[in-house]
Amino acid sequence: MFDYDRSAAFDVQEVSREQRGGITVRDVSFDVPGSTRRAGAYLVTPPGSGPFAGILYVHWYEPPKPSSNRIQFLEEALLMAERGVVSLLPDTMWSPHEWYTQRDLADDYDASTRQVIELRRALDVLTSQPGVDSERIALVGHDFGGMFGSIVAGWDDRVRSYNIIAATPRFKEWYLFDAKLEGEELDAYVRRISELDPITHIARAKDATFFFQFGRTDRFVPEEKALEFYEAAPGPKQIAWYDTDHEIEAPQAREDRVAWLSERLGLQVPV
Repeated sequence: MFDYDRSAAFDVQEVSREQRGGITVRDVSFDVPGSTRRAGAYLVTPPGSGPFAGILYVHWYEPPKPSSNRIQFLEEALLMAERGVVSLLPDTMWSPHEWYTQRDLADDYDASTRQVIELRRALDVLTSQPGVDSERIALVGHDFGGMFGSIVAGWDDRVRSYNIIAATPRFKEWYLFDAKLEGEELDAYVRRISELDPITHIARAKDATFFFQFGRTDRFVPEEKALEFYEAAPGPKQIAWYDTDHEIEAPQAREDRVAWLSERLGLQVPV
């Protein structure tokens, strides 16, 4: 379902770069097999030759929030670079703020499948970076980023640590917010899109550890959905709750995430 030509060249091209102290932030693009467009991303690299851990950060969707794109985790990626992490922060199909209202429901299945492949290709790019230790790779995903990261967990064994933030277990819960489908048309849509449900694919994960983070006042992910998603993931796993909404902006949430990633990836905490 999510296979692609892993041997195809990804042809990373640099658009621009800037230095943040000794850390390099590069705006790059790369090819994705079967796609006519090049995927964009920020590539954040620490100084030195490694060995480095790697993190794939997959952003949320919440327009008109300025963070509703690949910039969301940039400051965190800079922090992790100080601890010896190379991070890739890719664009997604939901990066444009108008994506949700302009998309065609008839294309949701194929577009979602392509997005999973694009994230797997992003892992190709991340793990190919000089000095990156392929045994120390994590994925952090918020909202749709967490949903698609959960699908990756079932099909790609390169990631050993998954941080899933404020994600819901089934696509129909978000793809059909304001849809006008009814009757047989609605039933057919739900049957097909359910084949991609994150709760189904996360259960396939092997040799991975999960850390779920949820907000107690999140109107998009009620507690029963969060717990259902958590229970579906294979162990080892843990869950944390915060007195916040879907944005999960509580400082403690980031502190917990950074601490968990640092432990999982064997990072040195700067003095």
